[in-house]
Amino acid sequence: MEFRETPQAPALRFQVLGPVQAWLDDKPLSLGSPQQQAVLTTLLLHSGRPVTTQDLVDALWGERPPTQAVAALRTYVSRLRSVIEPQREVRRRAELLVSVADGYALRIPGEALDLSVFERLSTEAATARASGDKNEAHRLLAQALDLFRGRPLTGIPGPYAEAQRLRLAERQVAASEELCAAALDVGLHAEIVGELNTLTAEHPLRERLRELLMLALYRCGRQAEALGVYTDTRKLLIEELGVEPGVGLSSMHNRILAADPTLAVPAVPAPVPVAREDGPTTPPAPAQLPADVSDFSGRTELVGELSTVLMNATGQAVVVTSLAGIGGVGKTTLAVHVAHRVRADFPDGQLYVDLRGAGASPADPVVVLGDFLHALGVAESPDSLEQRAALYRSLLASRRMLILLDNARDAEQIRPLIPGVSGCAVLATSRSRLAGIPGAQLFDVEELTPAEALALFSAIVGEHRVAAEPDAAMKVITACGFLPLAVRIAAARLASRPRWSVSDLASRLADQRRRLDELQLGNLAVETTIGLGYGQLSVDEARAFRLLALIDSPDIPLAAAAALLGVDEYTAEDLTEALVEANMLECFTPGRYRYHDLLRLYAQRQNERIGDTGEQERAVLRLLHLLIPTVRNAAQVIEPDDPLPELLTTFTSRGLHLPTNQAAQDWLRTEGALLLSAVEAAASGPSILQRAAVDLLNYLFSIDPDPTRGPRALPVLAAIGEDAQLRGDSAGVARVYFALGTLQSATSDFQGAEQSFRRSLDHQTPDEPTVLFLATANMLGVILNMNNRPAEALPFLEQAHASNRAVGTSIGEARIVSNMARVQHRLGMTETAIRSAGEGVAAARTSNNGPLLAQTLYQLGVVLSTAEAVPHLREAHQLYQSQRNSLWEGYTLARLASALLVAGQPTEAAEAAGESLAIAQELDSAYCQGLANAALGEALLALAQPARGLACLQEAHAIFTRLGVPEASPVADLISRQHTEPFSSPPAP
Repeated sequence: MEFRETPQAPALRFQVLGPVQAWLDDKPLSLGSPQQQAVLTTLLLHSGRPVTTQDLVDALWGERPPTQAVAALRTYVSRLRSVIEPQREVRRRAELLVSVADGYALRIPGEALDLSVFERLSTEAATARASGDKNEAHRLLAQALDLFRGRPLTGIPGPYAEAQRLRLAERQVAASEELCAAALDVGLHAEIVGELNTLTAEHPLRERLRELLMLALYRCGRQAEALGVYTDTRKLLIEELGVEPGVGLSSMHNRILAADPTLAVPAVPAPVPVAREDGPTTPPAPAQLPADVSDFSGRTELVGELSTVLMNATGQAVVVTSLAGIGGVGKTTLAVHVAHRVRADFPDGQLYVDLRGAGASPADPVVVLGDFLHALGVAESPDSLEQRAALYRSLLASRRMLILLDNARDAEQIRPLIPGVSGCAVLATSRSRLAGIPGAQLFDVEELTPAEALALFSAIVGEHRVAAEPDAAMKVITACGFLPLAVRIAAARLASRPRWSVSDLASRLADQRRRLDELQLGNLAVETTIGLGYGQLSVDEARAFRLLALIDSPDIPLAAAAALLGVDEYTAEDLTEALVEANMLECFTPGRYRYHDLLRLYAQRQNERIGDTGEQERAVLRLLHLLIPTVRNAAQVIEPDDPLPELLTTFTSRGLHLPTNQAAQDWLRTEGALLLSAVEAAASGPSILQRAAVDLLNYLFSIDPDPTRGPRALPVLAAIGEDAQLRGDSAGVARVYFALGTLQSATSDFQGAEQSFRRSLDHQTPDEPTVLFLATANMLGVILNMNNRPAEALPFLEQAHASNRAVGTSIGEARIVSNMARVQHRLGMTETAIRSAGEGVAAARTSNNGPLLAQTLYQLGVVLSTAEAVPHLREAHQLYQSQRNSLWEGYTLARLASALLVAGQPTEAAEAAGESLAIAQELDSAYCQGLANAALGEALLALAQPARGLACLQEAHAIFTRLGVPEASPVADLISRQHTEPFSSPPAP
């Protein structure tokens, strides 16, 4: 690159190998808008040569320039001149950004642009390598690549910048190939394996990188892995391009198979030390850091905090920082990035070692110390660990060095590698928290944020592909669990397959059973990385890791973990905390544990591979035997004296003690996901598990009929019901259909609920009164009444009444009488209905059962057609609110709104109906939405808002018609009164 030198130019520097930046006398300059920076970039990359105005316009805007493009361009040039020559007098000719014919040129010193320095160092490195000075070639290439500060031309718009960005990225990769080759020349094969793994993942079709990786692995004694790289590469090339590997890769494969002696580590001439006049020669300062990645993303706060800690290594003791996190979370990448960021603060050098702590053969501190001492100029190291450590500490006592200890197994492994005095700093990474080092500062490295993961994915795949399919890109990084390794592999796979769309990759990752298989490329695989951590667990820890994953719940409380493992809570806590320490499990709050999504998939795969279904089924059964009696305990506190349906199973546990109504409600809300996950785990098991799952759901639905459970519970019940029918289990079928009907009624599927309750009764014996029979008959009567068939409903409620007398429960009496009042009301027996509903309320008040009182008050409020309903519905609403029964709170607010209208309070009615509608929409309850819209529409009409009111009424009518309930008719009448022509109801579906 040729530049015209400017005499006595100020210290002006420009960066294009990353975000475009400029400095004047080491002070950063503000370069203006992205378009203005694009002008500067175009001029910089033309190396002092003139660029015409038209070429600049094309560079910025391509084929669609704005109408005032030339005027805008002149403005950008004028502003840039003011920025880079701030001392230039007005009307004085510019000396740097000059006008040349119909265009401009930027004339700066050659060393003022990082790209020109990069090209010079690369050329010098090639010359040094050609002359046999391999150490110098390696040093120059490392220095050249260190100039990259991220993705070249980051954020610069325009077609020219995009083309140059690709060119510079290719130049960076090519230089990285040369650096790796130079590292192999000087015997740094072990140090570059990680870097080559990263590069091959990002550029899977570059055969030269694969060839270098094979050689590095071979020289590390990892012949099988080296051959595996060839096998994976050949398969990839055939699948993607339909070609066989090239000559270089094939030759390397054959030479490894033949154990070619020329592949051994070459003899490298030692660098010539600099002689000192007053003493012996001094070796150069070690600079062993691996190359920084070009697309490092996110973690800004953590990078800043770590950098500050390391740069302030001036106290009384050596600074030791430790990064801990699960495999693949990016600990090494972060540590290397931070080390490069602060290395100028450690002028005496940087030492690096991969301690292989996650593998089967961790590095021996004795060997590591020997390597460090050699790098520090010691020709022959002492034999013992103690002697080497003492000499190591002595050599570092007067130096300021950074020691990066990567992939440590435990504190004992790194303890001998810590210097003895201040001035030096140690940065360690490990899967476990190295808490055994006094004074060490511990940092947990967590997954990337969604924004950071998306930035990393975009940097590898290309921003244009992500911008075209943003939703699919978010699905991909979510499937990767925002784990950097997984995101990088997924992105590299997509980058190597131009015919794939982002949606194609997202659909492949959507299948959980195949996800781990999809997250591998070449010799990089998420499963392998997780497997290294799994391999370090003890037998009991590994068993716990597997069994806890049987329940696909967001988190697992300690009591549930103990049940799954078949141990007491103290032992369970020891095991789970050991898994947390090994970063195979997370503990986000004391006593609750969770998996990273990919770790859970790995644990589930281990369960499949081991295949001990007996142990797995026993674990799930133990959990169900904890949950069923605990839900029973909750029911007895929330609805005292209310009998529950008879169980199919006999549980062996008393369950957890829930002393108060509040404790019971809190437990049900907190463990809702756990309860459904346990049911799902049991659904595919043998009958003993399926029957226990049905018992759990019937208990749960009796006190907490939450409609949001429908999407998960409905398919489980359908599957269990089919199996129960196949094995002729009438008792099981009866309970399945009872649970199914209860859930369907909560989700407003009233016709489906009717069919389910009828099927349940078909498998029960009326002559043998049971709680299940009276509950089923009662619910069928309620549903038939809602379906506008009160005459059919009454006999079932009478059956339930008779069965209740045989069973002998006062609670059931109040509930059934109250439900009969609704039937009587629909049959036109208003006085009888009011009397029956009043009897139900009176009976409920004598009980200690809050939900029963709320229900009877609700029924009384509905059958009353006057303002007298308001206080009863207000009391019912307060009760449901205190019980956190959102569905019935919504129903009650809608009924209250209607009663307030009758009482002449339309404003209060609209407010109550609005609250009801919000609850109904949150729960996705169609029937509640219909009631709320009907009441709100009528209230708005009363408030002289006919347009909004009519819209609400039409929405209510559509809902009621779809559900097939009688409320559609009065709403249609209201709508017809708002039109000059009668309203025509659409036919029910």
